[in-house]
Amino acid sequence: MTKAVLGIIGGSGVYDLPGIEDVREVRIDSPWGEPSDVLRMGRIGETDVAFLPRHGRGHRLSPSDINYRANIDVLKRAGVTDLISVSACGSFKDEYYPGFFVLVDQYVDRTHKRESSFFGKGCVAHVPMAHPVGPLLQKRIAHAAVAEKTQFTIGGTLVCIEGPQFSTYAESMTYKKLGYDVIGMTAMPEAKLAREAEITYATIAMVTDYDCWHPEHDNVDVAAVVAVAKQNATKVARLIARIARDFPAEHEPCPLGSDRALDGAIMTAPSGRDPELLKKLDAVAGRVLNRA
Repeated sequence: MTKAVLGIIGGSGVYDLPGIEDVREVRIDSPWGEPSDVLRMGRIGETDVAFLPRHGRGHRLSPSDINYRANIDVLKRAGVTDLISVSACGSFKDEYYPGFFVLVDQYVDRTHKRESSFFGKGCVAHVPMAHPVGPLLQKRIAHAAVAEKTQFTIGGTLVCIEGPQFSTYAESMTYKKLGYDVIGMTAMPEAKLAREAEITYATIAMVTDYDCWHPEHDNVDVAAVVAVAKQNATKVARLIARIARDFPAEHEPCPLGSDRALDGAIMTAPSGRDPELLKKLDAVAGRVLNRA
């Protein structure tokens, strides 16, 4: 069995994770470039954890400037088996108010400037993405949220836009009419890359605003997002601590196969694979490439 290592990616307002014991900062080199920051590694209870601030400490990186491939690669190299993404988001529903958490299970990708795959010319792979969130990991988050008396809902669709600008009113109304639940700027291609790296993934979407569709609330701005994100950060720290304390010592196989997503996914015959690309894929796809 594989030892469970819980990874946490912190979004806007979540640049550190209090409660990690035996903490050490670890810089891991990635062939995909520079990750957002060093990893803060340690344990919560008996669970090994690795924390990475998505935007870097001090919020240095915009959503379009984040090196998502390097982030997922270094987490994989650190042994992460299960990854919780914490993201600030806007809401398209009255009942999902600022401070509310949505445990989304679907994503719509509206980004267009980001590298969204580890694979490509020299080694082509197609992983399944019909169900991008690991159900067992999501259930563990939900159980912890109940224990912490966190206001949340399980299930929902997050539309990920390129940013860094917030939506126009027309865009906001379109997304609302399409039935999306929340909007953010960072879940994609993060979820896709986690699946390619065979890391079980789930999102805690922290509602900070109503985007710009709501007639009774001000349009979203940075001040509002930061204010609510700071309040949410305390709740997230407690929630993550609860999840980690109750986490199993061994990685639970994902019933959807997210931790085996590369089985049968690589299309390129061994004779046609680019050796240089294969070197970069050593951590992400080593499990299947080493047996080819």
